[in-house]
This record gives sequence, C-alpha cells and structure tokens, in this order.
Amino acid sequence: MTNHSAPAELPFKRRQRRKNGGVRAIVTGQVGLDKKPFLQSVVDIARAAGHEVQLFNLGDLMYAEAPDIAPGRILDLSRQRLTTLRRSVFKDILSIAATGVDLIVNTHATFRWKHGLFHAFDHNQLRELDADLYITLVDNVDAVHERLEREHKTQHTLKDILVWREEEIVVTETMAEALAGYGYAYVLSRSNPRINARSMYRLMFEPDRKRVYPSFPMTHVMDLPEVLAEIEMFRDALAEHFITFDPADLNEKRLLHEAERATKQGHADITIKVHGRNITISASEITRIARDIDAQIYARDFKLIDQSDLIVSYIPELPDGRPALSSGVERELQHAYEGTKEVFVIWRPQSDPSPFITETATEVFHSLDELFKYFQRRGDIDAYQLPLR
Repeated sequence: MTNHSAPAELPFKRRQRRKNGGVRAIVTGQVGLDKKPFLQSVVDIARAAGHEVQLFNLGDLMYAEAPDIAPGRILDLSRQRLTTLRRSVFKDILSIAATGVDLIVNTHATFRWKHGLFHAFDHNQLRELDADLYITLVDNVDAVHERLEREHKTQHTLKDILVWREEEIVVTETMAEALAGYGYAYVLSRSNPRINARSMYRLMFEPDRKRVYPSFPMTHVMDLPEVLAEIEMFRDALAEHFITFDPADLNEKRLLHEAERATKQGHADITIKVHGRNITISASEITRIARDIDAQIYARDFKLIDQSDLIVSYIPELPDGRPALSSGVERELQHAYEGTKEVFVIWRPQSDPSPFITETATEVFHSLDELFKYFQRRGDIDAYQLPLR
C-alpha cells in the first residue's frame, strides 16, 4: 500500500546514501502550464538562500540537440527518434548530476499526440537519477486553455485539459512509487507563484518545515468581504511559516457559477480575463465538464491533505452569528483525522463547536494568534507577527 504519510525527512535520507549529494527534483505537468518561469523563480529563491540550483528544461534541450526540428514539431518525430533524442539529452543531465549539484528536471510524464498517449520518460535513466522529489505542477483549466490558444494553437477541449492534468498526476505518482520506492509525489499549484515557488524551495531544502493544508469555507462566504479578508490573513500567515498546499489556488468552481449565470441570462458564452486578456468560453462546454471539475476537486483536495503533515481549519462567524461551516470542510477534517494527521481548528463563532468538530480535532483554538503561540511553544515556528485586526 502507498504510504501517503511518508516522513518529510525521507528524501534527505536517500540523498545521504549517495556518494555525491545534491537535491534532485523531477517536475512534471501538462502542456500549456508554462512551467519554466515558475521553476526559474524557485532557482532564484534558492540562489538568494545560498543554493545554486541548475534547471534543465528537457524540451528546450532536445530542440538544441536537434536544430533541424522546426519549433513546435518535435512530437511529430517518429517514436524511435523521439526516444533516442530524449535519452541522449538525459544522459548529459545524469553526467552533471553525478557531480553532486542541486538540480530540477522540467519534463512531462505523458504525451498525447498523433501517436496517441505515451509516456515521456525512460525508466532506467530516471532510476539512475534517483530523484528525491517528484512534483506535478497544476493550474486552473481556463489558465491552461488561454496559454494553449495563445502559444500552442492546439485543437483541444476543456475536457481534454482536465484529462491531461489527471494523467500527469497519476503517472508521476506511479513514477515515484516504482522508482523512488516510497510512493511520494507532490501536487503543487503554479497559479500562485509568490507563495508556491517558495513552497517548492522549502520542499527541496527545508525538510523539517511542516507541510500544512489550510481548510476554510469558500462558497458560503463568496459575498462577504470582511470574512474573506479574515480567511486571506489566515492563508497568508500559514504560508509565511509553513509549506502550504492551499486548495483555493485552483478555483474552477467559479467557472461553473459564471456559466450558470450566463445561461440564466440567455447568453451562450462567458467572457473572463485570464493573464491580462479577455477570453470567451462556451457556457455549455463548461457545464458539460461540471462533474469532472467536482470529481477532481474532491480527489485533489484529499491528495493535498495526504501530502501534508497537518490540517488547519479556519471557521469564521457569519453576520447572523452562525458558523461558516461547509460540508466540504467537515469532510476534509474527517479525512485528515482518518489519515492520522494532526487536526487543528480555529473556531471564531461565539457558539460552541459541535462534536463533529471537537471529536476529530487535535486542538481547537479561538484565534489565529492563539494557534501560532501554540506552534511557537512546541517549536514548529520561531518568532511570528500577525497582522492586527
């Protein structure tokens, strides 16, 4: 059985067994993610902290190795030549890795092209690399759609994007299980690079820092700016001190709300701003993937909890005095409890929490400050300062 609660220091124990140390991370993700700027941010953060990380963008290296291939046409090669080219480039990466440098390999786990679906890695070479971390980057479906339209001109549907994303996650998990021997691949959003590039740096170089899943209501508080401000402060405070896997970094439910509103108003399309430009998407196409979006949210949020050490849930008070407690938050708390994670709850309402909260919680606090004092006492964080409210 896959051990979803593998200790944080395990990759570092693997590294110590190698003659030449160095942190080695494999980063996968579907086409249309534009991973390079995100990963360059990780390199920059590492450099500022005194770590020189080498970034290998496998696709760029393959084009450089074969200058006769026209831009954007590499997947039109025969499978044999494509495999040979990839192996040649990866052999150079292995030579550099043997010197003990810290490195990131930016690649794909799978490809879907005219050849159909096929894997994008060589099992023996990945085994030789012996990566410490496997990370799949993900992004909102509309963000990927906008990049594909602007940069790749691919023929695709929103459903395709969701399928490609799921394939990358599942195959990367399989890579980690088969090659690293500890079934431990992370999912990380690239939609919030300010925080998540730092989280990736911390995964690579700060193994003792706790990994946290922030839990909070979303749908119930969409029209409550003061409550949203409280939640934003809660999310920022956790991200400042921990590695956070924030479920709100991917927010595709908003597309369903927009499509529903457009349909009720008699509009066939919705227009939204993505990456600074307006794009138009068919409301009916969004509606057709509603079940897929919900299913991926359900599975992905549980995955984010599984890859965390603990969950912290913020339950604000609604204007009428009721707790803003959603069924999703309750289910997250139960999943974390059943996974033997530490479960912490910040309960803001004046009313007492129900047994469904207290029976699954390790500790219940009444303020963010109270929680952070607790973390400080037990040595999870050093000094802290929270915004005043």
